[in-house]
Amino acid sequence: MGAYARASGVCARGCLDSAGPWTMSRALRPPLPPLCFFLLLLAAAGARAGGYETCPTVQPNMLNVHLLPHTHDDVGWLKTVDQYFYGIKNDIQHAGVQYILDSVISALLADPTRRFIYVEIAFFSRWWHQQTNATQEVVRDLVRQGRLEFANGGWVMNDEAATHYGAIVDQMTLGLRFLEDTFGNDGRPRVAWHIDPFGHSREQASLFAQMGFDGFFFGRLDYQDKWVRMQKLEMEQVWRASTSLKPPTADLFTGVLPNGYNPPRNLCWDVLCVDQPLVEDPRSPEYNAKELVDYFLNVATAQGRYYRTNHTVMTMGSDFQYENANMWFKNLDKLIRLVNAQQQAKGSSVHVLYSTPACYLWELNKANLTWSVKHDDFFPYADGPHQFWTGYFSSRPALKRYERLSYNFLQVCNQLEALVGLAANVGPYGSGDSAPLNEAMAVLQHHDAVSGTSRQHVANDYARQLAAGWGPCEVLLSNALARLRGFKDHFTFCQQLNISICPLSQTAARFQVIVYNPLGRKVNWMVRLPVSEGVFVVKDPNGRTVPSDVSPNNEYSPAGTPPPVVIFPSSDSQAHPPELLFSASLPALGFSTYSVAQVPRWKPQARAPQPIPRRSWSPALTIENEHIRATFDPDTGLLMEIMNMNQQLLLPVRQTFFWYNASIGDNESDQASGAYIFRPNQQKPLPVSRWAQIHLVKTPLVQEVHQNFSAWCSQVVRLYPGQRHLELEWSVGPIPVGDTWGKEVISRFDTPLETKGRFYTDSNGREILERRRDYRPTWKLNQTEPVAGNYYPVNTRIYITDGNMQLTVLTDRSQGGSSLRDGSLELMVHRRLLKDDGRGVSEPLMENGSGAWVRGRHLVLLDTAQAAAAGHRLLAEQEVLAPQVVLAPGGGAAYNLGAPPRTQFSGLRRDLPPSVHLLTLASWGPEMVLLRLEHQFAVGEDSGRNLSAPVTLNLRDLFSTFTITRLQETTLVANQLREAASRLKWTTNTGPTPHQTPYQLDPANITLEPMEIRTFLASVQWKEVDG
Repeated sequence: MGAYARASGVCARGCLDSAGPWTMSRALRPPLPPLCFFLLLLAAAGARAGGYETCPTVQPNMLNVHLLPHTHDDVGWLKTVDQYFYGIKNDIQHAGVQYILDSVISALLADPTRRFIYVEIAFFSRWWHQQTNATQEVVRDLVRQGRLEFANGGWVMNDEAATHYGAIVDQMTLGLRFLEDTFGNDGRPRVAWHIDPFGHSREQASLFAQMGFDGFFFGRLDYQDKWVRMQKLEMEQVWRASTSLKPPTADLFTGVLPNGYNPPRNLCWDVLCVDQPLVEDPRSPEYNAKELVDYFLNVATAQGRYYRTNHTVMTMGSDFQYENANMWFKNLDKLIRLVNAQQQAKGSSVHVLYSTPACYLWELNKANLTWSVKHDDFFPYADGPHQFWTGYFSSRPALKRYERLSYNFLQVCNQLEALVGLAANVGPYGSGDSAPLNEAMAVLQHHDAVSGTSRQHVANDYARQLAAGWGPCEVLLSNALARLRGFKDHFTFCQQLNISICPLSQTAARFQVIVYNPLGRKVNWMVRLPVSEGVFVVKDPNGRTVPSDVSPNNEYSPAGTPPPVVIFPSSDSQAHPPELLFSASLPALGFSTYSVAQVPRWKPQARAPQPIPRRSWSPALTIENEHIRATFDPDTGLLMEIMNMNQQLLLPVRQTFFWYNASIGDNESDQASGAYIFRPNQQKPLPVSRWAQIHLVKTPLVQEVHQNFSAWCSQVVRLYPGQRHLELEWSVGPIPVGDTWGKEVISRFDTPLETKGRFYTDSNGREILERRRDYRPTWKLNQTEPVAGNYYPVNTRIYITDGNMQLTVLTDRSQGGSSLRDGSLELMVHRRLLKDDGRGVSEPLMENGSGAWVRGRHLVLLDTAQAAAAGHRLLAEQEVLAPQVVLAPGGGAAYNLGAPPRTQFSGLRRDLPPSVHLLTLASWGPEMVLLRLEHQFAVGEDSGRNLSAPVTLNLRDLFSTFTITRLQETTLVANQLREAASRLKWTTNTGPTPHQTPYQLDPANITLEPMEIRTFLASVQWKEVDG
């Protein structure tokens, strides 16, 4: 994402401090010398081991300016991934990553003092596989010498607001594994590098620390925050990124880069820039060496005043720069020579050197200072008054949901690949493969992908990549299910169940439903399938007819002989076909098979839901089960109150939809709402409608209130038997903009809870952070946007509490949310805007295609504050990793002759405790699997059930399809053995950190502390699958 200027002079995504207004140039580039020309030079330079020992020499009594040559290569933004890599559609943006890497390698070989860092492995791995063996060896030597350094090392530089922690870990693992396999320890990044993401989460820092990084540098933080840090000399400090993990487990040295990620103004020497090259010939009328060197010395000295050591850093590069690396390096060579030779001879105390983020970090560590500690996060981010980057928390909600669904499906794919082994990859359905979806999901974590901040054709391409990844995983699932079930069938994956489309269930008189549960504990799941008119009988894996609990006040069930399952009626059978509901009992990490058959000559007894007229004298409407009662106002049709009947908690709750009129600029600021920026033109939102037309539906297996607010906004409020939460399924779109008003739609819950300006949001789906309205923990906020400036990312949940009662809302995708007044809670569900926000996309967020109409769910929990964590932790786990439904017509052939068919299967010999989450089970190669186990409760979340206590597991015989023959524990991303891993140590002003206990590994005695994730590589031996 960009640092290019447009005609208006506004830098793409905002000028990063002293970045300077550069324009794109089409200047001809000189031909680059071939790589082979430098092979002898490389050999002469020698090969030293990678790591800190390859860092350049610094001057102890001088200001050392570390020049960091780098390129920032977005994995999709204005162009698609492939367009960026190959340099296609340069009329949109001049960028060709393959040429950048070619050019950089040649330039590095020309001078052994030069260094360069690279970040995006999605691009580098593609380039690498296109190189000759000779070029690959040249690059390996550069890495070994520390002259080509990888920073971060993920497949992408992921967003930190809209990303789920499991997907972050997966994409980082993918990139770092490539580096480990290709370069060994020499290629392992020591530094995390998030120079462009638009705000930084505490969980991201915690994950980076657990991945083994020594430090973290980023470019963007709030303009007010940065000013305060500069005055207090806190541009660098230690981030204590967990309240549960014992220091220094989640401690991470964190530095704010002085110039964002761009060079200082006037010092950009790329073909995309217009700054003057350094001319050192005094006879030339263009001579400017003295002027530029003096300017550089002034910039370096001024910059150094805001940092605590005699080291400072300059990022010499920006978006897609170094396509002609010689142009950059030639000018930097001159600058270094002039400063270090001539200026030092004249008494200058500035020393300039080619360096890397790791080498800069190493010098900071050797300074042996005591550093301050940060406990909160860096959200929300504003780059100026009225310019809060909180819109992207909700932009492109359809893509955000597709990404979350794909994460769910990828985990199912990974698990079955690990449980079944090679038979999942090669089987009767062809070649199954989890890699394409794994790579597509990694791409989606990029900070312009799941964030919703790319151009429309790029967003379409992201969706295309996900869809292409699903296919090989469907083949893998088919192979695995056939192997585990013992017979082959024509498996069908209904990917449009959210809009009630599934051809097999809608046309077949009988079929089978295989439901796979990716959780490590048994769950009961309500299966809901579109069917044709009629009555169906469902039988469980043991052949027993599925029972139904017919509630006594069920007004729609026929008397006497209720059917064992429910046909859910619809008021519009063409737009919404009848649906079959039944409850499935699913074993841990396994599946159950249910058979469905249509009963001949039976006519459905259920009748369509009837509209309920609005009458002031009507009694209140309720839906309820044994745990919850929801009451609706008969006059408005709106939710009125929720009761937790187990705890006898009653809370008035009014929920409805509003919309903010998007600003297009005003007298205070010309800032408009756009893909990145949220800026309403007034604080008070407008109601979509003040009342809803409602339908009431009650059957044995579901009770629903259908609310219709307008032609483009509706909702179903739903309760299933046994369910401890209220489900709100909303449908929004296409948002009308014919009135020329962009609209940002929210669902708002209003209660009388006295919340004292506080509310709580999750950090990437893990730990919870307290938020306070119009407040920042580390500086006195000058609030310029009372709405947008109080919005925070909500990855899985948001809640409000008065200390006694807690109202929690869980989401099915990342959204922006807030509490703008006490007792109120809101989530943005959709946005459609008519003006660009001036951050480089140059395209309004219109969503005219399939993303224009969005359906989603909010899950609402009411509980005591003390017990609430048990509900929202376990429900969030089940929402992210929901069961996967696979259909088959039945009647397939046996997989192996003589093997009995299997209708139920569990990959575990015993369920995991409720506080333990199976985060990862994936194939890691021949006879090896990757295993991550996570304690999913934080300290203080016992909920009266001791759920925050440490948990000990025996892994020896935990899995049913394989035996673990050897277990090695690693860091979070599996690129270092835990017993050999070490990180740089930092002294903090909070005192010494606790001494860590000696490391021991006993597979029969694996203990998880609250919020701890433990990662293992397990050598396994698969067992014969028996019936």
